[in-house]
Amino acid sequence: MKKDVILIALGGNAILQPGQDATFENQMANVARCCRWLVPLVEKTTIAITHGNGPQIGNLILQQGLSAGSVPAMPFDACSGSIQGLIGYMLQQSLSNELLRHNIDNKVVCALSRVEVSPDDPAFSNYTKPIGGFYSKEESERLEKERGWQMMEDSGRGYRRVVPSPLPVSILEHEAISDMLNRDYTVITCGGGGIPVTKELDGTYTGVEAVIDKDRTAALLGKTIKSDKLVFITEVDNVYLNFGKPDAKKLESVSLMEMQTYLEEGHFGKGSMEPKIIAALEYVRDTGGTAIICSLETIEKALEGRCGTTIVAMDRAGT
Repeated sequence: MKKDVILIALGGNAILQPGQDATFENQMANVARCCRWLVPLVEKTTIAITHGNGPQIGNLILQQGLSAGSVPAMPFDACSGSIQGLIGYMLQQSLSNELLRHNIDNKVVCALSRVEVSPDDPAFSNYTKPIGGFYSKEESERLEKERGWQMMEDSGRGYRRVVPSPLPVSILEHEAISDMLNRDYTVITCGGGGIPVTKELDGTYTGVEAVIDKDRTAALLGKTIKSDKLVFITEVDNVYLNFGKPDAKKLESVSLMEMQTYLEEGHFGKGSMEPKIIAALEYVRDTGGTAIICSLETIEKALEGRCGTTIVAMDRAGT
């Protein structure tokens, strides 16, 4: 009997905790812990994994800045590919080792993935996504002149480079990804939103300096591979209304229409929960499938409907 396909979208904290030194050892320890929670799922389901890359790619951009003049800098799409490979390796190594310890025979594959974006996307005329380190006003002006970067002041902390954040259109490696999932491989792919590329008139592709929202790519990946469920892993067990306030309300099973209303009412943080809600609604609306938002520790219970916030297409009456 064919297993259900579950897409798991890991948040950045699964790889690097806030305030932690970004050493390889710390990140591998976090990833190993994460993979221990995923092992039981591999026995029951076919899983695909995607992940964030914010701290890692930020550090790579910072390293390039510090070594300027000694080592040629790589363009941002190349950096995206480098970090996708790095985190993919950490997940592949850790999960393979955990499965081996449990005598589970399953192949874990990291599929480097390019994600097409439209050159006409409005994001290319409105740079909004900050990347890399912080600079003084004088440094930012120099970088604008020397490298052609667009810079923006960031919350009083200094100036940062900003790049476009276009919507994902298609995942170029989707056929290979689906083929591996059909063979019951565990596939790690589309990390950090994927490597952004645009299609040329002759059918070839060119990398572009942009950051694709990882949650929107997760929704597109879920639709493309026809996953049965899409699970967003966060630091909290549930989505809440009035989060952090005395009248906070935990959301458990919620219909598509109800969650859309909460979104429009502005209940979710723009830099935290809102992007996941938007992506989850897109996935449920377009597939009729189920989206879940939960913590890593509760993922098994959440998939059984005993924990987390579940978004379904039907309303509470089942119509």
